[in-house]
Amino acid sequence: MATSGDGAKQRLMLAAAQVKHLGRVAIQRYKKLNIYSKLFVWGTFFLYISLAVTVIYIGPDRIGQTLYNLAQKISHYRFGWLILFGLFFVVSFPPSVGHTTLVTLCGYAYGMKGFPIAAAGSLFGSAFTFVMLRLLFSRRLRAWSQSSEKWQALETVIASKGLPLIMLIRASPFPPWVYSNTLFASIHSVALWQFFMATFVVFPKIAIFVLVGSRLASLSDGEQRSHMDTTTKILNISISVGGVLITALASWVIYRAMRKEILHLQGVPPEIDELAAEAIEEAEEGAPLLGPHRASRDRYDGSSA
Repeated sequence: MATSGDGAKQRLMLAAAQVKHLGRVAIQRYKKLNIYSKLFVWGTFFLYISLAVTVIYIGPDRIGQTLYNLAQKISHYRFGWLILFGLFFVVSFPPSVGHTTLVTLCGYAYGMKGFPIAAAGSLFGSAFTFVMLRLLFSRRLRAWSQSSEKWQALETVIASKGLPLIMLIRASPFPPWVYSNTLFASIHSVALWQFFMATFVVFPKIAIFVLVGSRLASLSDGEQRSHMDTTTKILNISISVGGVLITALASWVIYRAMRKEILHLQGVPPEIDELAAEAIEEAEEGAPLLGPHRASRDRYDGSSA
C-alpha cells in the first residue's frame, strides 16, 4: 500500500518533470526566434533585472513617493490629463511598453476620475496605431500574408468567427497590449470598426488598475501613510493585491477560453486552427510589422482543407 510519503514523492517527481518539459519547450521556442526577437528577449530580461536592482537599491518607499509626487504634479497642471492622454498614443505604438503602468499612473494622479482618461487614451491610442501601421506597412503586410501559412490560417479563423473572436483575443493577456495592436493591424480580415469595438472589452481591466493606482497613491505618500490607521492600510493593500490577482486570474481564464475557441471552430480544418493558435502565441516573433520579412518554415497544403 502506498504511503503518504510515497504520494508526496510522486507529486514532486511529476512537478519536476513538468518543469523540465516546460524548460525544453521554452528553449526550443527560443532557438526558433530570429535575431531581432532574441535581442528583444534579452533586452526585456536585462530591463527587469535592472528594475529589480533599482527597487532594491533605492527602496520601494522612495520610488513610491517619487511616483506619487510626479502624479500629483501632473494632476495640478491645467492640461495634465492631456499629457497622460497623449502618452497612451506613445505606449500603444511598437516597440513601446508601459501601458499598464500608465493606466496605474492615471489612478495615482486622479483617482477613479482617471478612468475616463485611461479608457479614452487606450481606445484612441490603439486605433491610431492600427491605422498608422496599416498605412505604413500595407505592402509588407501583403507580402507576409502570401508567404506565412500561420498568418493565412489566423486570417481564415478570424474571418470565420468575426467580432466575437476578435473581442476574445483582445481581452486575452497574450499577446500583450502593444503586440495585440500590431497583431490586429497585421490581419487583413480585421476592420478598423471591429478593432475599435473589441477594445471596449479591456475597460474592466483598465478600471481595476486605475483603482489599484488610486489605492497605491495613498500608500506611497509618506504624509498620508503616517496618518493612516492599521485597518485602512490593510484595506488599501488588500484592494491593491486583490485587484491584481483578480485581473491575473480573469486574464488566464480568458486566454484558455480563447485557445479553446480557436482550436475547436466548426467548419475550419484542425490543422488551420492549430496554426492560428501558434500565430497568436508567436505574435512577438512572427508579426510582419515587428520583424524582418521571412517565409514561414511551417508549411501546410491549403488545397487539402
